[in-house]
Amino acid sequence: MSDRLSMRSILQPKQVAQALYHPAWIPPSVDPSVDRLKKARIIAGAVAAFGVYTFVQRKFAFEEVLENMLTASVVVLFITPLTVGVMLFVWRRTGTVRQMRGPLFNSLKLLLFFIGSVVGLVFLWKKTMTLGGFWLVPLGFAALWLTGMVIYGAVQVSGNFFGTAAVHRSLPPLLATVTTWLMAVPDLVTGDLHGLSLTMGIVFILGAPVTVTGIALLEMRRLKRRYGIRLAAHPVTLPPTHAAPPPPIPPQGAPYGNPYGAPPQHPYGGGPYQPYNGRNPYGG
Repeated sequence: MSDRLSMRSILQPKQVAQALYHPAWIPPSVDPSVDRLKKARIIAGAVAAFGVYTFVQRKFAFEEVLENMLTASVVVLFITPLTVGVMLFVWRRTGTVRQMRGPLFNSLKLLLFFIGSVVGLVFLWKKTMTLGGFWLVPLGFAALWLTGMVIYGAVQVSGNFFGTAAVHRSLPPLLATVTTWLMAVPDLVTGDLHGLSLTMGIVFILGAPVTVTGIALLEMRRLKRRYGIRLAAHPVTLPPTHAAPPPPIPPQGAPYGNPYGAPPQHPYGGGPYQPYNGRNPYGG
């Protein structure tokens, strides 16, 4: 995990999600601009996950949201290992899989743990709505806590995509692109516009995949041009990368230093107010 959890922090879903879904073995970002691109990619992915039609038609079906979460989890569960497997086949020309066995296994564990959390959340909400009565309070509280943890966890894994940056730094944008397009394929094939007009339906179906693809391509381009990280290259052959250094800490004292510089010295030595020693300063 990224840090240790205390009894007090366990009650806070955000801290638990930060510790569980962004563990210490995930490398930090090499460029703050890449982090900004990741945030934009997360926002676009969130639009794809919740659906534009929910806000356009002002409809919110909680059971449909739960079903969409399960569908997205199944897609991610299958497409992530499949995409990584294709890239392993590409990389085998210049390296071996054994060299990446540790990061691959850690990413798979993080993927399975997140999918298990989503499935558990959906099951808990359905049980809460089915049982009701006495169980409404304890199950509802647990469901709310788990909902917060899954939401914060989804933000974490959307940025690092289950720690696949530890395998190859270009894998997260690639996986984000493939996942959003596969989520849009069923609607493209069936022509399901979710009750929207033709224009809004096209925006809903193609808007998020196109946006995520553009941001991901820009992210991979920056990694290639600035750091020599190419998607087709085996991770072992890539140049070493280091995270951007933190901003310098200002010196203690006045935060901006003395704006007037050091105090002026007296032209004849000493300060302007010297103690009287009984002598005439002008002679005599």
